[in-house]
Order: sequence, then structure tokens, then C-alpha cells
Amino acid sequence: MMDLNKIEKFIKKQKISFICSVDEKGYPNMKAMLKPRRINGVREFYFSTNTSSLRVKQFQNNPNASIYFYHKGLIKYIGVMLVGKMEILTDQKTKDMMWKRGDSVFYKKGVIDPDYCILKFTAESGRYYCDLKTEDFKVAL
Repeated sequence: MMDLNKIEKFIKKQKISFICSVDEKGYPNMKAMLKPRRINGVREFYFSTNTSSLRVKQFQNNPNASIYFYHKGLIKYIGVMLVGKMEILTDQKTKDMMWKRGDSVFYKKGVIDPDYCILKFTAESGRYYCDLKTEDFKVAL
């Protein structure tokens, strides 16, 4: 049985994440992002992005998504893929909660900038890779 606490600790250590959306032709589109702004277990992940971005448009059309985290050491490679749904959150309460100092560099109007939004990913299942072994797991509701 997969230890989800171990996976959560691993994910929180990573500085880069990858998110994958689906384009209008049904092809996956991957993008590197900074680590999530907030993580709740291995179930919910919050990212900040531009409302005008290609990803937001793709998630509005198709909420199916995956996110990926990895670490490559000298010998050991660890990867975690989570599959689920992505929501676009534009309410002010969420934006206020996720805002960080320095974000005004990207969002000129500050926390109320209409081009600032939050992507909320909710995982349904995942796949863990380490030491040439993979294991599928479900994420509890």
C-alpha cells in the first residue's frame, strides 16, 4: 500500500512542478511551473497563473489534467504523477489567500488584477516511480 504521507513530503520538497492540460485537438500540453502555492495532502494543489494564459483557456474547455513532480539524484530518480481535474478560481477571497509578496511584478494591478487567478487541481489517482518500480494509487475523497 502506497504511503501518501511520504508522497506528500516528497512533493513539498520539489521546487518545480509540471502541469498538463488538453488542447482543442485532444493532445496533451505540458508546462513547467513553480511549485504549488498550497498543498492539501496529495488531494488538492493550488497554482497561481495569468487568467489570460493558454492553460486557463484549455482548462476552461476541458478540466482533465495531470501534474508531475520529480527528483533526479546521482543514482536515484523519483517521480509522482497525479491525475484529476483543474478548476480556475477567480474569487477575491482565494486570490487574497494565495497572494505572495513579489507577485506584483507579474500582476501590475496587484491582488485585484483580473489577469491573476488560481488553478486548483484535485487529484483522483496517481502513479509513483522509484528504483525501477512503479505503483498506481487512488487518492481518497
